[in-house]
Amino acid sequence: MLVVFSMFLPIDTAYDTRGVLICSGCLFCVESTTAMKYQRRFYRDFTDSDLVSFEVKIKESDLCIFAHSNLRNAAFEELCRQRTALEQYIASHPDFYLSFTPVATDKSAPEIVRIMSEASFLGDVGPMAAVAGAIAEMVGRKLLNFTPEVIVENGGDLFLHVTRPRTVMLYAGTSPFSTKVGLLIDKPGTQIGIGTSSGTFGHSFSFGKADSVTVVCKSAAIADALATFFGNLVKDENDFSIISDKLKDMPFVDGVVAIVKDKMFVQGDVKLVRFDRNCGEGK
Repeated sequence: MLVVFSMFLPIDTAYDTRGVLICSGCLFCVESTTAMKYQRRFYRDFTDSDLVSFEVKIKESDLCIFAHSNLRNAAFEELCRQRTALEQYIASHPDFYLSFTPVATDKSAPEIVRIMSEASFLGDVGPMAAVAGAIAEMVGRKLLNFTPEVIVENGGDLFLHVTRPRTVMLYAGTSPFSTKVGLLIDKPGTQIGIGTSSGTFGHSFSFGKADSVTVVCKSAAIADALATFFGNLVKDENDFSIISDKLKDMPFVDGVVAIVKDKMFVQGDVKLVRFDRNCGEGK
């Protein structure tokens, strides 16, 4: 059952974070990517972690990974395998790459193609709207064979399987909320996907004007696609109600955070915390 908490928050609203663990673990700024195009991951300048971090890059894919040990070789092999499968499929099915609407596949398609297709239908978007989240998810799932905890960031979209609470910092362009608010991920042992789309910054295509729309659910591919879907709907804060209405038919979504200038919308089972880089462990 989806627990609903809906609000419109001006920037001077005080967030009561007493009794909430704000750890100094992984701190991520998030932005969106919906196509295979490279852009410098500037938000990694904000990251901090007690885990071992390493990067893996192949062409446009640029992953930042956190785990209990350096698994660069395993991550590289899996990234190569997933990209090869996707590229070969696109070569024979160009509509899968070009379409802005859902594209069906059959059981013979590679797994990454199937989950991107599923995400496209759930979000009523093209399959490539889920590519960053799908790659993060497939690589992350593979690495769980070697580490009990893994976080994979790909273009700001995240796959997380953590053993302790982690804080994800929200980047929302020029909004006064940007880098000041975070999501507390407090579900040890659970697969979590986080996707974000923006209509005001970054290279991703969006029909909307939201500074950021962040979706949390169990699949990074679906979170990525739905962030694009909701991002397309939001032109200003008056459109927050559209997100709320759509979520009534999406029980698989844990929560959504949308930011437009100095207004924020929050709905679902998500915990917001004020972000302070100097907060320290457990403060």
